[in-house]
Amino acid sequence: MQELKLATYNVNSVRARKELLLSWLEREAPDILCLQETKVLDVDFPFEELRKLGYECFTNGQKGYNGVAICTKLLSSKLITKTNFKTIDAQSRFIAINISDIWVLNCYFPHGDVRGSDKFNFKLSFYEEFMQFLEENFSPDLNLLLVGDMNVALEDIDVYDPSLFVDAVCTMPEERGALKKIIDWGLVDTFRTLNSSEPGYTWWEYGAAIWKNEGLRIDYILATDSIFKNFTKVWVDLWPRRRRSPKPSDHAPVIAKFTL
Repeated sequence: MQELKLATYNVNSVRARKELLLSWLEREAPDILCLQETKVLDVDFPFEELRKLGYECFTNGQKGYNGVAICTKLLSSKLITKTNFKTIDAQSRFIAINISDIWVLNCYFPHGDVRGSDKFNFKLSFYEEFMQFLEENFSPDLNLLLVGDMNVALEDIDVYDPSLFVDAVCTMPEERGALKKIIDWGLVDTFRTLNSSEPGYTWWEYGAAIWKNEGLRIDYILATDSIFKNFTKVWVDLWPRRRRSPKPSDHAPVIAKFTL
């Protein structure tokens, strides 16, 4: 059996974070890398720099906003960048690829806003459509990973101070319910299952929050049972976040090890 390493990382601009990203990749060298918020058109993605590190990259980019990519050292096939669902395809937030008989779905879910706003409704519509997309195109019996920035802190343990986040963006019952519905389709929240008492925050506001560990867990690696049984470890890598230069993303990567 082969041990593989997968990482998901909201880089908050691959252009601004390129130096840090390349240093981190030389340090961790995941076999599969899923990026969110690349914020560049496909032609401006650093394909050549990542190719030198052994990665073939597939992108769904957008100028200045959103953008996702999957980079892999393994053989891949069956690229998907369009779902034929209006809300999902309205922005560059989704990409999927089959790697070594594993479907890897990488998604940057909308942040949302206060209840009743257009952004709030867009977020819930996105989740609803994504649930339908899963049901129509995949099965929980497959080896499938759904990863990315889901912009939902699922439980109170995923928030540094639950009293400050009562009915707030990323913790509203409608948002949590939407993510739970996707998990209930047949996925395992790998980090929380393997780390039941560790908060595992993945996002902190810029400033002192990272040093105070005042964060939220909003980035996930979700897996179907057939692949999760091969997971050995899932963790948040604070190295690229706890630094002042080069300026980090406001997110930290989540990394998983599993065998295939």
